[in-house]
Amino acid sequence: MADTIHAFEATRLGGESESLSAYKGKVVLVVNTASKCGFTPQYEGLQSLYQELGDRGFVVLGFPCNQFGQQEPGEAGEISEFCGLNYGVDFPMFDKVDVNGSDAHPLFQHLKSAAPGVLGTTAIKWNFTKFLVDPDGVVVKRYGSTTTPEQIKGDILGLLDA
Repeated sequence: MADTIHAFEATRLGGESESLSAYKGKVVLVVNTASKCGFTPQYEGLQSLYQELGDRGFVVLGFPCNQFGQQEPGEAGEISEFCGLNYGVDFPMFDKVDVNGSDAHPLFQHLKSAAPGVLGTTAIKWNFTKFLVDPDGVVVKRYGSTTTPEQIKGDILGLLDA
């Protein structure tokens, strides 16, 4: 298994494949998202962090997921439109993925093993689980759904200032 997220590829909402090596040198926050979730307003905080810290080398990567309560039923175009119209999202958004189970995207298999959850569990429990990755592509920390983007800002700044 790869040691960094830079070894993976993912498909953007627009359909084009992208190597995550494009984010070498950046502090990355990978988030599994959903449009119809109680945590969906976190898009606002994620976008705010991206706008504020993007020019310093920070990026959010959003991965819609429909595995939790069927809260991301839309197709790529609907997801893109929802995020843009409701939250002004312009950070990179990727195609809908599975984050758990045998069909979990390889990136999320890596993230979960690199940063297990409480008591060592690897499964992602809900939408808006976040993984903080350093500029070298190494997973630094995992945050649960209830941790807001604003609460992560200090950890992001710590990596940007390192």
